[in-house]
Amino acid sequence: MRYQVQEAFFKQLRESCSISRRIKPKAGAMLPTTSPHSNGDPSPRDAARHTAGAKRYKYLRRLLYFRQMDFEFAIWQMLYLFTSPQRVYRNFHYRKQTKDQWARDDPAFLVLLSIWLCVSTIGFGLVLDMGVMETVKLLLWVVFVDCIGVGLLISTVMWFISNKYLLKHPSRNFDVEWGYAFDVHLNAFYPLLVILHFLQLFFINHLVVINSEWFLGYFVGNTLWLIAIGYYLYITFLGYNALPFLTNTVVLLYPFALLGLLYILSISLGWNFTQGLCWFYKYRVK
Repeated sequence: MRYQVQEAFFKQLRESCSISRRIKPKAGAMLPTTSPHSNGDPSPRDAARHTAGAKRYKYLRRLLYFRQMDFEFAIWQMLYLFTSPQRVYRNFHYRKQTKDQWARDDPAFLVLLSIWLCVSTIGFGLVLDMGVMETVKLLLWVVFVDCIGVGLLISTVMWFISNKYLLKHPSRNFDVEWGYAFDVHLNAFYPLLVILHFLQLFFINHLVVINSEWFLGYFVGNTLWLIAIGYYLYITFLGYNALPFLTNTVVLLYPFALLGLLYILSISLGWNFTQGLCWFYKYRVK
């Protein structure tokens, strides 16, 4: 109910802003103006508040103040990333209209994602019969390399590609924020994490026993991988497609063809991706 009220508020705010733009101001009305010689550019003080460095500093500073984080809203976003990810990106539009930035200014989503990652990695350690030190080593690998390191790399590559090749009209006034590219990665990474690092745990050594050589095992395991990576590609596409100044974002869906081909080959040749992941995790902590 809280988030429906919040969406209704943003929608009403958006409509009121559009109406105000259509109404001509009366003579002598007190309206905010820019300097007569600024040509509409923001003042140096306003511009400083909206630089990438200032936004990054504000975001990192809020990591130290848990009471200022909206964890309930972050949980709402996590739920809707599975059921209706378009609604999550609609909220990014509202943030741009109210706070003049596309990227999140609240690190609550990142904190909850980190907690999910830690819990699921400990679960992997238990399922694979790892010791305490081996589980700690695996946790460090997964958090700092798989999540943060790979996430920074993917975000930077997507940020470069989108600004280099997908802009409708290249201009300094329209570009993809690096923070937004990182948020898109986090949004897409969360369903993948839940499917491969949480749901899959119940099938590795029980139920259909994914970590085995028989057909049903690698069929179920590889299907989970197909769904997880498919979610990642689709939510990534939605993230960049939501930006009105980008074009040809449909190219981000092309990897689905390669994903489908790889899935068919894996089933035909008996490749077991989950078994490979388990071997890789064990090799890491030796």
